[in-house]
Amino acid sequence: LYVKSDVYGFGVVLLEMLCGLRALDPSRPSEKLNLVNWAKPLLSDRRRLTQLMDSRLEGQYHARGAFRAAQLTLKCLAGEPKSRPSMKEVVEALEQIEAMKSKSKSREARRDSPSMPRGRGNSPRSDGARTNSRGR
Repeated sequence: LYVKSDVYGFGVVLLEMLCGLRALDPSRPSEKLNLVNWAKPLLSDRRRLTQLMDSRLEGQYHARGAFRAAQLTLKCLAGEPKSRPSMKEVVEALEQIEAMKSKSKSREARRDSPSMPRGRGNSPRSDGARTNSRGR
């Protein structure tokens, strides 16, 4: 139970990170007073997730990664401790989300970089070897 309680606590931290709000804030309206109770329905709905996301991010995040993070958060916040993932599973899920971000950035970099002119010495070879200006 103790380990699964830590997973729940980590889920609360993930939620705070996603929405940029504290878990408990008496200055918020009554329906948002307890962040977990307010956010749970939004975490499972891809279309409504934008209502939850920190507005300071200004939409500058990978939507699929945000939804995966929201799903992970929801699993961590499961009411039944046995339904929560292990921390190992949490770490693996976070690594997968990070990999999505890395793949997305590399695709953007390839798309935004000027293409190299195809001439002698700079055409790609299927065996991965490099050639000099004479094709050797």
